Amino acid sequence: MTLPTHYERIGGEATVQQLVTRFYDHMDELPETYGIRKLHAEDLSGSRQKLFDFLTGWLGGPQLYVEKHGHPMLRRRHLPFTIGDAERDQWMHCMQLALDEVVEDAKLRAELYQAFVKVADHMRNQSQ
Repeated sequence: MTLPTHYERIGGEATVQQLVTRFYDHMDELPETYGIRKLHAEDLSGSRQKLFDFLTGWLGGPQLYVEKHGHPMLRRRHLPFTIGDAERDQWMHCMQLALDEVVEDAKLRAELYQAFVKVADHMRNQSQ
């Protein structure tokens, strides 16, 4: 018996889309996340699609990002942006809010949060 993937546990495509939507809604609306919002294009639709594609595969679903863009190489793709502790914390704040709103299973929510912390920490390219 194989264990269900995080993608299956979260609820598949619709829930991943909802998570991405809430994440970027928070980034776009909260004054305390202005630091990371200004790193993005005015129109967030491209960022929303890329995060959806990435998370779908990262969570164990279809490898949409890889099919469209190749290997994610997350840190390398983020090097042009200044990412320090403040940006990491703002990103995590948006993701925590989105997880709290979208993921009902508390155990899964905690697992995902811890995984996101590791990824967000790895994206830092500035020491502050």
